[in-house]
Amino acid sequence: MENNITRLTYQDKEILLIGTAHVSKGSAALVKKVIEEEHPDSVCIELDKDRYNSMRDPKAWERTDVVQVIKSKKVGFLLANLALSSYQKKIAKKLHVSVGGEMIQGMKSAEEIGATLVLADRNIQTTFLRIWRKLNLWEKCKLIVNFLFVSDDDTDIKDEDLQKLLQEDMLEAVLSDMRKSFPKIGDILISERDQHLAAKIKEAPGKKIVAVLGGAHVPGVKKEIYQTQDLAGITTIPPKKPYAKIIGWTISALIIGLITYGFITNTQTGLRQLSSWIIWNGGLAALFVALVLPHPLTILTALVAAPITSLNPMLACGWFAGLAEATLHKPAVQDVLNVHNDITSFKGFFKNRFLKALMVVVLGNIGSSLGTYIAGIDIIKNLF
Repeated sequence: MENNITRLTYQDKEILLIGTAHVSKGSAALVKKVIEEEHPDSVCIELDKDRYNSMRDPKAWERTDVVQVIKSKKVGFLLANLALSSYQKKIAKKLHVSVGGEMIQGMKSAEEIGATLVLADRNIQTTFLRIWRKLNLWEKCKLIVNFLFVSDDDTDIKDEDLQKLLQEDMLEAVLSDMRKSFPKIGDILISERDQHLAAKIKEAPGKKIVAVLGGAHVPGVKKEIYQTQDLAGITTIPPKKPYAKIIGWTISALIIGLITYGFITNTQTGLRQLSSWIIWNGGLAALFVALVLPHPLTILTALVAAPITSLNPMLACGWFAGLAEATLHKPAVQDVLNVHNDITSFKGFFKNRFLKALMVVVLGNIGSSLGTYIAGIDIIKNLF
């Protein structure tokens, strides 16, 4: 573990980078030892404010209101966070340690010696959104599947696996199978965060700084310390592509126009056009939602909402179906407590009401989007 300490000099500051594994007992012990011996002015840790608060109050998320999550349009973010957290906890459980022990130790040791604690990582929601905005619909679907079903319960964690964790970011580990398909993910996930971490470490007060980092970030941060970073550029959430809204409204106008034209031309043609839109759009949304075995009225909500919401890019079928499911099958306290175990299995999704409501949102939107394209093609075919 002593080999995971990197000493740097930047201007008049001495900087020590401690490369850690987020689920290693040895890493936590090393952090304690280095901070006590070096007595730094500042301790930087690889956390943002949200994750810091989560570690300070680990049960806070259990008070999450699923209805509010759906209304605030943060379903994807919450699912990704839960999947990542579950992955970490699963490995930690096999190693009989706590998740993020080295970060917690960094907090404690900083407080004990009176050092300034610096939260050096970029906001995790910004990271997820920067990735999300760069993916197309198909890539997003694949990414969701990879997040939710990423690990194997029966996998043994050996010493060599732990060493690998010292060289691999936990977020990167979850997405490792997808890196070849999505090279853009690696840049946002690791390179941009290296820049953010380096900038915050350099800005930390005092002459001696200790930075507690995941092992994967040490090489990049070591290099970035001597570079100039554009923090504004890497902390800005890219706006939704303007053409997406234009395309959305254009498709809506085109569908309405084609159905109206069908009725003007021939009542039977118009009815066929309208039926095609309702059957494909509502039918696929209801079918996708039904995959998680929700309340029958939730399926009915998806069936009715999809043909209407698909004509308005500002609305989404999944929101209405998810709210219906959360209201009809209100998550119990036990559902929330079991999320981290249930999220990694198909069986867990079927029995956990909290996860089921979130997945209804995701699947309802996917089904409705697919239905829109198929129905659109069918309507054009019917017309000609």
